[in-house]
Amino acid sequence: MLTEDKAGEIFGRVRRFASADEVEVLFYSTSNALTRFANNVIHQNMAEENVVVSVRTAFGQRTARATTNKLDEQSLRRVVEASEKLARVQHADEDLLPMFGESKAAGEGARPTRYFATTAAITAEDRAAMVEKIVGIAKKNSLTTAGIVSSSEAVEGIFNSRGLAEWHAQTSSEISITMLAGDSSGWQKANSPDVGQLDGVKLAEIAAEKARRSAGPREIAAGKYTVILEPAAVLDMVGFMFYDFGGLAVLDQRSFLNNRVGTQIFGENVDIWDDVAHPLQSGAEFDGEGVRRQKVQLVEKGVVKRLVYARASAERMKNSEYKDKVGPIAATGHGFSLPNEMGEAPMNIVFGAPASPQTLEQMIASTERGILVTRLWYIREVDPYEKLLTGMTRDGTFLVENGKIQGGILNFRFNESLIHLLSNVEAMGSLVRASGEESFDMVVPAMKVREFNFTEVTKF
Repeated sequence: MLTEDKAGEIFGRVRRFASADEVEVLFYSTSNALTRFANNVIHQNMAEENVVVSVRTAFGQRTARATTNKLDEQSLRRVVEASEKLARVQHADEDLLPMFGESKAAGEGARPTRYFATTAAITAEDRAAMVEKIVGIAKKNSLTTAGIVSSSEAVEGIFNSRGLAEWHAQTSSEISITMLAGDSSGWQKANSPDVGQLDGVKLAEIAAEKARRSAGPREIAAGKYTVILEPAAVLDMVGFMFYDFGGLAVLDQRSFLNNRVGTQIFGENVDIWDDVAHPLQSGAEFDGEGVRRQKVQLVEKGVVKRLVYARASAERMKNSEYKDKVGPIAATGHGFSLPNEMGEAPMNIVFGAPASPQTLEQMIASTERGILVTRLWYIREVDPYEKLLTGMTRDGTFLVENGKIQGGILNFRFNESLIHLLSNVEAMGSLVRASGEESFDMVVPAMKVREFNFTEVTKF
């Protein structure tokens, strides 16, 4: 793995090779490994290591980036030359600011550890041992299982000619399990920087129970139902709205928050933060320009309070026609590396903890008639401004009647607005770090929602 000292030495060489007014280098070094299994056997083991050096140069307000994964002298010279040649022929960007020149503020409080030696030390034998346990649970329940057990360690850093030097190290571990029966299935997935937080056996047992309990699914009519969404289902839906919380999205008129900041569009029980320091979150404490990420409350009691900003979009917003309509305007440390067309987005979403969290069992017990949804998939946006989404349920969809699960049902296609969804939340569970397939990991609760719109019944 690339070390911070080695990255600093490479940056020194890059800077000597450069003739540009300003130079920035992003470093990424990763070591990834996974074990994939299907039909109750391991069928793939892979491991990959890579180092990326990404050089951005600027001549006044012309900037460009070039990237290499070779660290020898000749390759570093070439990547600097490529970046400078590209920068010289760019149109001047009137919004481009000088590179950021401040590192971590003195005395800033400690952040949660994101690097765990136990995670970094996971071997192929360790992953195989976990798969063996998962397969054992599948066989015990006369099921077939498939999935992935993976682990990784990564570092990223940013150095520039204004003295910025930021560095972040992190590990990650993940388990994804699908249990298959003749006409039903169950699924569970979890991810954490600390492998000690993952219980693969428990995940496998839950997935197996879902496959068993949803066997022989019956068909019920589409329509509007009270729905109990497990955290993965919540995650994969709400993830479609957070790129709209960037200042540039509003400036470009591509956000569903245009003309809605400062107004209540969700229920009063909905609070949403972006908080990289939350103990269940992960990721670097700085953005793509090296600006420290701030904790930002995006939604308070259903009211959209503010947006997040990269430095340039904050300056643009201050001089725009929207400046008096979007709440506080300041760089918040949420920008992507430059140049880019997206601007910024909150990537460490944390929902507010409910005052009286309910377990899934309590939500089920209080439901006269509804649907329990394990996960959603193949989600697509239908109406960007109303945030109308369509997609399907999968891997454990159950009918709830008279406070009890009555059995599995055929899956549904849904058409549902996120605005409508988050305005009709009747109950929420405790916060968990959730993993899905359609969005990045977030800290969210399970939700019980009224009048969720199922439009069609599937054949499986």
